[in-house]
Amino acid sequence: MYTPLILNPVSTAGSYFQGNPSTDYFINLTSIKINGKAVLLNTTLLNITEGNGGTKISTVNPYTVMETSIFKAFVKVFRQEAKNLTKVSSVKPFKYCFSSKNTPSTRVGPAAPIIDLVMHSSSVYWRIFGANSMVQVKEDVICLGFIDGGSNPRTSIVIGGYQLEDNLVQIDLEKARLGFSSSLRFKQTTCSNFNFTSSA
Repeated sequence: MYTPLILNPVSTAGSYFQGNPSTDYFINLTSIKINGKAVLLNTTLLNITEGNGGTKISTVNPYTVMETSIFKAFVKVFRQEAKNLTKVSSVKPFKYCFSSKNTPSTRVGPAAPIIDLVMHSSSVYWRIFGANSMVQVKEDVICLGFIDGGSNPRTSIVIGGYQLEDNLVQIDLEKARLGFSSSLRFKQTTCSNFNFTSSA
């Protein structure tokens, strides 16, 4: 699947010259669904306004970071859909953790609620399974791998490295688009042994 790359006209670097656009990869995330249920969030935060807001891809951030109101709405629906998971004490930097003892394992990780990052069209979405949403922090503890980024971050959602693992991502600068797969584990492979000459 492909989604357009969005230009942020204002640099998001720590230091920059006025008028420089951002060199980060922004995408047009329009909504989030968990097990098909829409997360009720302030969609204006998903737009870029004077360089602020929007959604970008980052390999610098280890985990996805969300603006506080988005994070709270996201977690609310996730917890409603994760009633079969046993909540345990949190483990920093994560706020919501669960026992892995009675959590079934699947080809695509722990049997956790499915997260869809919906792009410019309802038929274009980045599907995140347990392998990319749940982090094993202890032998019997898994945590939701999303972080509260505070109430006034520069970028509303930063999709981090853990959520990118074992997903094939293609940044096509010529056509200004981002191509992405769902988890390669569905094809019984990972990025470390994926055949990049195949048509997967």
